[in-house]
Amino acid sequence: MSITGIIVSSGIAFGQALHLIHAEHHLDYRPIPLSRLPQQQSKFVKALQALQQQLSHSQTKLDPQSENYQLIEADLLLLEDEELIAQVKEAIRTLQLSASVAVERVFAHQANELESLDDPYLANRAQDVRCLGQRLVSAINGRLDQGLSQLTEPTILLAQDLTPAEFALLPKEQISGIVLKTGGLTSHTAILARAAGIPAILSCQFDAEFIPNGTPLVLDALSGELFVNPAPEQQARLTVTLHHEQARRAALQAYRDVPAKTQDDHHVGLMANVGNLNDIAHVDDVGADGIGLFRTEFMLMHTSTLPDEKAQYNLYCEALHALGGKTFTIRTLDIGADKELPCLCQEVEDNPALGLRGVRYTLAHPELFKTQLRAILRAANHGPIRLMFPMVNQVEELDQIFALIAECQDALEEEEKGFGELSYGIVVETPAAVMNLASMLPRLDFVSIGTNDLTQYAMAADRTNPQLTRDYPSLSPAILRLIKMTIDQAKAAGVKVSLCGELASSPLMVPLLIGMGLDELSVNLNSLLEVKAAVCQGQLAKFSALAHTAILQNRISELQQSITNYK
Repeated sequence: MSITGIIVSSGIAFGQALHLIHAEHHLDYRPIPLSRLPQQQSKFVKALQALQQQLSHSQTKLDPQSENYQLIEADLLLLEDEELIAQVKEAIRTLQLSASVAVERVFAHQANELESLDDPYLANRAQDVRCLGQRLVSAINGRLDQGLSQLTEPTILLAQDLTPAEFALLPKEQISGIVLKTGGLTSHTAILARAAGIPAILSCQFDAEFIPNGTPLVLDALSGELFVNPAPEQQARLTVTLHHEQARRAALQAYRDVPAKTQDDHHVGLMANVGNLNDIAHVDDVGADGIGLFRTEFMLMHTSTLPDEKAQYNLYCEALHALGGKTFTIRTLDIGADKELPCLCQEVEDNPALGLRGVRYTLAHPELFKTQLRAILRAANHGPIRLMFPMVNQVEELDQIFALIAECQDALEEEEKGFGELSYGIVVETPAAVMNLASMLPRLDFVSIGTNDLTQYAMAADRTNPQLTRDYPSLSPAILRLIKMTIDQAKAAGVKVSLCGELASSPLMVPLLIGMGLDELSVNLNSLLEVKAAVCQGQLAKFSALAHTAILQNRISELQQSITNYK
């Protein structure tokens, strides 16, 4: 038997099934006798301490600058919330509830309040809160890690969903694959699975009743299939596929220290997309030319306090030191839409994807923006920095941005702190940015195309909705023409043009993108060697011919066929 799903991290994985179970305890809602309430209070406190200890222990194994560390920190902050603890104890005492029922009720109330805000990202955060409550219920019932700490065999984890904090706690040396019933293509869990190199699929509607724990599984995250109790011939075929995949990845190491240039000597800049210092430490491992996208909002996403200028300055300086002179491209805070930041008071919006996000948010909160700009300007004294601004649509926004930069420069001079020179760019991610690009190019040193949002806004299709993935793929004739328009305008103005969306991480798309005239690609770390191999194995002349053919196609199927048929 096999079940299909959507691939978020490619590869082949063999292992035994293990279900990560949420809220499967049979809760007893009958009132607890008054004489037993102190025992329930004690069970709650002991379980709370046990879960806190487990999370704290997991933190000791992580880099404090890593996103995983911050995710666990967010859970710990909630578990240490005195008001929340008091609510659970009060529910046990006044309503005569068991510890499990009291926790379920209080955490469900917290989650419901988040969901009532009618914000897609907050709805996801609500699920995180529920999952944390369910883990606390598991601790109360003596099932804290569901056997994860005792794993000795390769294991394929099956779950309804998996929060980033739960992902951070996984014994990754034993988790060979991940299969989820839900999730979004651009969710944090999907990004973390790709970064960790763990094969994973989502939207896989498995029936837990027919896949008991310990069932032999093979996850083919190259074709998007989960095989349950595979027949001997299937097992043999997939083993051969795995060996080929392992050999292919091993062979990619040969490209680590070679320049990214085609066989006819055309050089392409290959950068990495990263979100923390831990990622930056691996840039040399894949032979990247530097950082093409540093997502600075990740440092705010799971912390309750806003990093001040000094903290941000130190972070950027550490990154520059780790890069040793390689390109460092910082994207200013991309706040809003699907990104909830606990350290900020964000307004509830009817349509957050079309609301205060990117530079709209930072321009509306100039003190927040200036704190980051000052830190970056000061860090530029210690190495070369490219600074780019997300969601810029019109030149008036650039006018406001550069006025704030000038204000920061004047203040730093008065304070005798000094600042370095920066190269400036924007992320082109809306049709308006493409149409207004000519007016903005005179003020820019480079542009970077963000195809994730460009596709979403051009096609009016939510990028996080798996149901729309097949009908509105990341590349279609309309998107290709918007990319081409951007490249042509930038080239005519002598401005360097890059692409930092997920499209750049697909080796299949590399010939087309380079053939269209891109100077640089910014890629997920886990995909960079594959992309470099695609560059080195091709010729610019053939890439250009493919681009000429592809741009003429009017149907998605014709465009995909022209890319697939490329030799």
